[in-house]
Order: sequence, then C-alpha cells, then structure tokens
Amino acid sequence: MASLGPSIEQLIEALRCLPGVGPKSAQRMAFHLLERNRAGGQRLTQALSQALEKVHHCQQCRILSEAELCSRCSDQRRRQDQLCIVEMPSDVLAIEQATHYQGQSFVLSGHLSPLDGIGPEALGIPKLIGLFEQDLIQEVILATNPTVEGEATAHYISQLAHARKIHVTRLAHGIPLGGELEFVDSGTLSHAFSGRESI
Repeated sequence: MASLGPSIEQLIEALRCLPGVGPKSAQRMAFHLLERNRAGGQRLTQALSQALEKVHHCQQCRILSEAELCSRCSDQRRRQDQLCIVEMPSDVLAIEQATHYQGQSFVLSGHLSPLDGIGPEALGIPKLIGLFEQDLIQEVILATNPTVEGEATAHYISQLAHARKIHVTRLAHGIPLGGELEFVDSGTLSHAFSGRESI
C-alpha cells in the first residue's frame, strides 16, 4: 500500500488517541482538516496547546481547572457539608446539569483496578482522607459508575467514611424513567428489585 507521507500518517495516528476514534475515523478527520478546514485545524492546534499548558487539576477537588482552586471550590455559597465523589470530571458536570446539587465534589479520575496498577494513591485517596478529617463533611454521596470496579471503589470509600462517622449515600440504580420491565437487562432489574424502597 502506498504511503500517504509521514506528516499525514503521524496526524492520523495522533487522532487515534481520542476515545472511540479508530483508524478510519482518524483518517476521515485528518483528510477533512487538511482538505476542507485548515483554519479549523489551526484553531484546534492553538486551543489544544493552550489547554495542555494552562489546565491542571484543582488542588482540592481534582477537577480540571486553570486556577489552583476551581470556581466550585472557591465558591463559599456552596454547601461545605456534602461531598459527591465521582470517577471523572465529566461526571461532575452531568450531575450539576441534571440536578440542583450545590455541595462539594471530588474527582477520582478513575476507579480501583489492582490488575491495571490503579490503587488508592492514583485516585487521590490520601487527599480525600484529608478532606474527611477536616470534620466539615457530614454526607458523602458516592456517584461512581455501576460497574464491578465502580462498586468496589464505592465500597472502599464508604468504609473510610464510616470509620470517621460520616453518613454515606449511594446514587440509586435501577429502572430508567419511562422504561419497560421486559426490556431492562437482568443485572439492572435484579439491582433495582433488591434495592426496592417503601412508599
């Protein structure tokens, strides 16, 4: 197969680092930028370069931020007694857009996975314990993903919180609003059934 040239091949390979982008998608993106939207490619280059230089993790909650403390952590109007723990920065945005949550957040940037070498240190657990020991937090809301790793991570953190007499809640899992039982997968239905509540 004829080579496209090292610059194009490097661009295609670089685009493949994005989640969900395979060889064909990367090739389409590269050709689009080079043939139809070079100005967009320049803007993308500048924006990416600037973000990589300026964006780091908030010193308190670990969300992506340009300042040492993000706007959420520096906002004194937010509740200081609630802490919602999530896996990724995008989870914070999803929760705030879907609810009226006005407490604090903490981003793990992943979940416990000993086989992949991801332990408590990589998730910022020592920093989280430091927050627990400030005696401000009265409720920890565990909002990790409902996967095996997410559940294990939630269990680990709940034990740390319980040891410090902090009330722990977990996001409800179950049947989606408007869903029909016959179309719900068995794992979700089982979880919803075992977690049923009084009305």
